[in-house]
Amino acid sequence: MIFLVYLAAAITAGFILDMIFGDPYNFPHIVRFMGKMIAFLEKVLRRVFPKTEKGEKRGGILLVLTVSAVSFGLPLFLLLVCYRFCAPLGFALESFLCYQLLAAKSLKTESMKVYGSLQNGSLEEAKKNLSMIVGRDTKSLSVEGIIRAAVETVAENTSDGVTAPLFFIMLGGAAAGCLYKAVNTMDSMVGYKNEKYLNFGRFAAKTDDAFNFIPSRLCAILMISAAYMLRFNGKAALRVWRRDRLKHASPNSAQTESVCAGALEIRLAGPASYGGKIYEKEYIGDDTRQVCEGDIISANRLMYATSVLTLILAVLFRVLVYVWSCLF
Repeated sequence: MIFLVYLAAAITAGFILDMIFGDPYNFPHIVRFMGKMIAFLEKVLRRVFPKTEKGEKRGGILLVLTVSAVSFGLPLFLLLVCYRFCAPLGFALESFLCYQLLAAKSLKTESMKVYGSLQNGSLEEAKKNLSMIVGRDTKSLSVEGIIRAAVETVAENTSDGVTAPLFFIMLGGAAAGCLYKAVNTMDSMVGYKNEKYLNFGRFAAKTDDAFNFIPSRLCAILMISAAYMLRFNGKAALRVWRRDRLKHASPNSAQTESVCAGALEIRLAGPASYGGKIYEKEYIGDDTRQVCEGDIISANRLMYATSVLTLILAVLFRVLVYVWSCLF
């Protein structure tokens, strides 16, 4: 019972800590630990399994199962022990984990570096800062291309970096949030459709798609609500989302990108270069007006408003679970 009370408070505490501190450089972070574990296990599994299609697929499946088990099991064990012997310590640990699982402040900080560089007229610096938060090639991008890419990554990562972790924390506490973050990190490290990872990373990519299916759509709905609250074009956000939400290779990525494009009345996505190769991607949104530097600020406002709405939903859910447990 006390666990339910502490969890609702821990979600809020973690959210506030992220808003204040973000992700300080050179500070120990659970996602970095996950990244090192994934890289280590990849090397081991590639040695163990044969370099065939079937062998690589089996290695990739074992990677996902192992990393998921450790990422969920270890924090769950520590939390249960702490809550059992010292509930306030359990609350402190859960709050800290919730804080580390969220990335709203860091997302704003990194995207605003791009904005600041553009404001200072430093195109090369803007490209360098952008390259830190996107996977595409940035060297040949125009100012408009840089802005679109920055807005896209804020829109997409509103779900991956904030609302999806909150969704899993809401359902199963910080341990479930750690599980989600592990799956998402594996996808970002091995879930590529290139020669090296096509087979080895397939299961990781599919698992990430499954984990994000509901959270990305929930995030899109909340982002539409946020668009109305902030007096962006809420009607266009809804219309473009309904029309363009599946215009992406991933079934989830265009959910929030389409909402953001409609809310800001701009066009996103389109052809992009990755590793020197041009990939033809569909456009998302309407080319109603030319993008401007201020769109990066607007995307971050939309991200924050959506994050707050998700936090409110998560806390209300935990409160309702607590009330239900008291009554029945």
